[in-house]
Amino acid sequence: MNIKDLKPARVWNHFYSLTQIPRPSKKEGQAILFLEKFGKDLGLETIKDQLGNIIIRKPASPGLENRKGIILQAHIDMVPQKNSDKVHDFEKDPIETRIVDGWVYANGTTLGADNGMGLAVAMAVLEDKDMVHGPVEALFTMDEETGMTGARGLKAGILKGDILINLDSEDEGELYVGCAGGLDANVTFKYNEEKTPAGLEGYKLNITGLKGGHSGMDIILGRGNANKIMVRILLPLIKELGARVAAVEGGSLRNAIPREAFATLAIPAGNVAKAKEIVGMHLEQIKSELSAHEPDLKIVLEKCDTPATLIDSKTAINMVMAVYACPNGVERMSDAMPGLVETSNNLAIVKSQNGTIEVKCLMRSSVDSAKDILAAAISSTFELAGAEVSLTGGYPGWKPNMDSDILKTMQKVYKDLYGREPEVKAIHAGLECGILGGTYSNWDMISCGPTIRSPHSPDERVNIETVEKWWNYVVEVLKNAPVK
Repeated sequence: MNIKDLKPARVWNHFYSLTQIPRPSKKEGQAILFLEKFGKDLGLETIKDQLGNIIIRKPASPGLENRKGIILQAHIDMVPQKNSDKVHDFEKDPIETRIVDGWVYANGTTLGADNGMGLAVAMAVLEDKDMVHGPVEALFTMDEETGMTGARGLKAGILKGDILINLDSEDEGELYVGCAGGLDANVTFKYNEEKTPAGLEGYKLNITGLKGGHSGMDIILGRGNANKIMVRILLPLIKELGARVAAVEGGSLRNAIPREAFATLAIPAGNVAKAKEIVGMHLEQIKSELSAHEPDLKIVLEKCDTPATLIDSKTAINMVMAVYACPNGVERMSDAMPGLVETSNNLAIVKSQNGTIEVKCLMRSSVDSAKDILAAAISSTFELAGAEVSLTGGYPGWKPNMDSDILKTMQKVYKDLYGREPEVKAIHAGLECGILGGTYSNWDMISCGPTIRSPHSPDERVNIETVEKWWNYVVEVLKNAPVK
């Protein structure tokens, strides 16, 4: 079965169209043009702002002009992650989809349901001439995943609505009314390249098979971090056996838990057997520690050509020890909302290239002071190791408003449709609501979506049944928009 045959057909057809258009973060040009043309072809007022955000307006149905305007918001870009054995160019190739046991997956890559399903639902609303609704605007923002650039640059006054419904949540039947803020740590080690001494043999340490996932939503799940595993093994190889590091590469995106990491090494010939023992011992230990979460973990030390040059010893050991010491994962759970992560760090990227080792982290917290303390701890760790650290890309969290009119409306509509109350939650992820609410302080905001699992990883999937439930829900919410 093709996803175009799923129901609701209008939504799935739009999602299929989006899978055919490359739209990795910062490379969404084709998708921006597609969405602009989509709005204009419908005869609706369509605006492309200076950044590439798209705004499309649809007038109210007759008799509902007195309702508050609702803005349906989704982001255009998707996270480009693939398995190492998958041949795929995210700037050129369409996403291949498959249906398995009631879920839609991609084939070895991220699916783009985050946030393609939000785009598809908003497009379906704009296109449907039979829907009953008050004034509707669609706001499609660019570059959400790697900086929230579109939300940051949105100009005040360009949108007319009173209510923002963010379509970027990932559990059907849950309404989100708050989110964490974020901050990036950018670490730089400078190293000297040294000629490889005689008597060393080339080996490559490969850490693969981890699940990865969304650095906000999945950070609580106890999954392995490939960068932390890499340095855990490198430390004894360097200290006990005199191994030297030629190159490291772990993780590829700041907002994805790193699934793979690789280190090119030069090991004294007489210590190769012992090195293999150390790697085997760590594989057994780590697989035992992560047995419930990472059954497919692989750690392999394989022979390769001896590298011609190496990272100088002092920088290599300083980097390894600093990454080893760097906080990673959940730092603290929320006191205000039991079960919610308050503060976390994702040690996302470690990469050497052309005399520089870069380490990149993404910190999240719903408490600004906790985020600042974590940033200071990470900065201190790497600065003591001789690295330069800059903190950038900070964005605010979104404070819940439990007296929200749209929250009350959406709670009632959900109960009327499905016979139970929706869950009301905050999320440990960076929704654009915090930034957008800073520009449009009058907005009443909420977030919802279908059930999506493992976003930001090749295991990303969306549950088919929940897409139809969510669509029917959005239709009824628009019909019951609060009166001005």
